[in-house]
Amino acid sequence: MRYLAQVHKNEFLDQYHLRLLARQEEDYLWTIIPEEALILMGKSHTMSERLLVLVELSPTGEIERLEDACDWVLNLVQTYLSSGITPEFLQQETERAEEWRQSLTLQNQDLARRTLELEARREQIQALEESLKRDRNGTQKDISSGS
Repeated sequence: MRYLAQVHKNEFLDQYHLRLLARQEEDYLWTIIPEEALILMGKSHTMSERLLVLVELSPTGEIERLEDACDWVLNLVQTYLSSGITPEFLQQETERAEEWRQSLTLQNQDLARRTLELEARREQIQALEESLKRDRNGTQKDISSGS
C-alpha cells in the first residue's frame, strides 16, 4: 500500500522513522491517518529530517519502495492548484453532479412509468383487436349459416 510520510529522527534509538500521514485508497483518493503511525527505517537509512516521502509498504509493513515526494507534490500543485481548483469549486461541482444525478433519476423513473403505461395500452389494443376479430368471425359465421 502507498503512503505519504514524513521522515523523523528518533534520537533515543539513533535511527530514522517514518510518520505516516496519508494512505492511498484508490488512484485519486487518499485518506488522512489521524493517529500517529510510525515505521522504523533502521540505521542504514539516513535522510533529511521532516522530508516528505512516498512509501510503498508490504502487507507485513516492510518498506518496499521509498521516494522523495517533491515531484508528486509539484504535480498536485500543477494539476489542481495552478488552475484555480479550490475546495469551494470542488464542492460546487459535487453539488451540481448530485443535482444532475437526481434529475436523471427522476427522468429515468418517468420514462419507466411511461413505458409501463405504453405496455398496458398496447395490451389493451391487442385485446380489443382480438375481440374485434372474434366479433367479425362470429358475424361472418352467422351470415354464412343464414344463407
